[in-house]
Amino acid sequence: QVQLVESGGGLVHIGGSLRLSCSASGSIFRVDFMGWYRQAPGSQRELVASITSGGTISYSHSVNGRANISRDNAKNTVYLELNSLKPDDTAVYYCNFISENGRAWGQGTQVTVSS
Repeated sequence: QVQLVESGGGLVHIGGSLRLSCSASGSIFRVDFMGWYRQAPGSQRELVASITSGGTISYSHSVNGRANISRDNAKNTVYLELNSLKPDDTAVYYCNFISENGRAWGQGTQVTVSS
C-alpha cells in the first residue's frame, strides 16, 4: 500500500512562485521515479518534471527554465518549485511515484494563477 499526498497548491498571482510537495506513505524500499504531472480542464495530463533514482531530471518545454524538481529520499518526498507563474500553469498537479510496488498517484492539488 502506497499513498501519495500533494500539498502546496492554491491561488497565486501571475509572476509569483509556489512550491508543491508530495509525500509518500506506506512500505517503499526503492523509488525508481518521481514525477509531477498536471492536467487542466479539458486537457490531457502532462508530465511537467521528473527525477529518477539515478538523479536524471527532465522538464517539459512549457516549464523549462521556470521549474525545479527535488527530492528528499529520507522522507519519500518530492517537491516542485514553479516560478514566473503564468495563467497557463493553472491546472491540477499530481505527483507520481514508481517503486517496487508499481505506479502510484496522488489525489492532486489545484494551482490557480491569476492577476
